[in-house]
Amino acid sequence: MEQIFTFLKNCRPYYLATMDGDQPRVRPFGTIDIFEGRLYIQTAKSKLVSEQIKRHPKIELCGMHAGKWIRVSAELELDTRFEPQQQMLDAYPHLKKKYQPNDGNNEVFFLKNGTATISSFLDDPVTITF
Repeated sequence: MEQIFTFLKNCRPYYLATMDGDQPRVRPFGTIDIFEGRLYIQTAKSKLVSEQIKRHPKIELCGMHAGKWIRVSAELELDTRFEPQQQMLDAYPHLKKKYQPNDGNNEVFFLKNGTATISSFLDDPVTITF
């Protein structure tokens, strides 16, 4: 889990792919954190990405850093608790200008049933299941 977290944190940004009906949607993302042993991302309820995740929770993350790339396939599950929202905002204090825990718009999702593969042109891929 730490290896996936550190890799994604270093990507700046990584990319999140969702489904919008039959159309894939990809956008840059920047939030990633670990809470209670799970990877979390953050977004706003008002954004289309939130709606897409709730309709089709299977997603992929992809990013590149230091000549290697990561692809993470997982499902996202909404966590409405105060504590993971607060931890995410503490990890990304610039977001506090727009979001507060339980403000009705701030949302955090944790990744579950996931597989991450870290690859490069030189080394064998490393696969992590979580």
